[in-house]
Amino acid sequence: MSESKSSVDPGEIAKFDQLASRWWDRDGECKPLHDINPLRLDYIDQRAGVTGFRIIDVGCGGGILSEAMAHRGAEVSGIDLGEAPLAVARLHQQESGLSIDYQCLSAEQMAEQAAGTFDVVVCFEMLEHVPEPESVIAACARLARPGGHVFFSTINRNPKSWAMAIVGAEYVLNLLPRGTHSYQRFIRPSELARWARNAGLEVRDITGLVYNPLTRHYRLSDSDIDVNYFMHTRVAES
Repeated sequence: MSESKSSVDPGEIAKFDQLASRWWDRDGECKPLHDINPLRLDYIDQRAGVTGFRIIDVGCGGGILSEAMAHRGAEVSGIDLGEAPLAVARLHQQESGLSIDYQCLSAEQMAEQAAGTFDVVVCFEMLEHVPEPESVIAACARLARPGGHVFFSTINRNPKSWAMAIVGAEYVLNLLPRGTHSYQRFIRPSELARWARNAGLEVRDITGLVYNPLTRHYRLSDSDIDVNYFMHTRVAES
């Protein structure tokens, strides 16, 4: 099976392979993913819908969001290039009894096989970990049907995001393992919006995800997109 080099970083894959066994530990290194998952799910559901739709989770990891969407009635596929997280996702799937199609494929490879077949495409917490995010964005656009919805999340690139997402989250609060993120790979909303438009997507919304270190809670924000943010885009109707 040929690999698309644009979306493959062996170092990043190995990094998340090491976390695989602890993916479903709600008090471990993946706690932030569990904490923000209800916000992610509701953001998708409120703007596109979930129940009854065919959805693909690009960069699904251990399946936290995939399972949440399946629980809400979606027909879910999950793809990732990490064999270890996928093994964990499949194991947890046996426990949950959910029907999710997990495959070890890149976004580009999946787009070659299943272009235009998904109502909703989700690519969360992934773009800042790949060498060529524009290629992944274009592949996500190809996966969506005409009129379909494509969602992204990533981290803004500015001094505040460096202080919060790397220094604060990885070194001070220990929310994430050190070395999880590389500042050079953070993506400004203007860059993500430009790549999305180049892929034929219409940007419909940008919403920030804000963490309060005192209350240890996350919330969505219409005004603060300085660090983490979601973007909702849509493919034009044919």
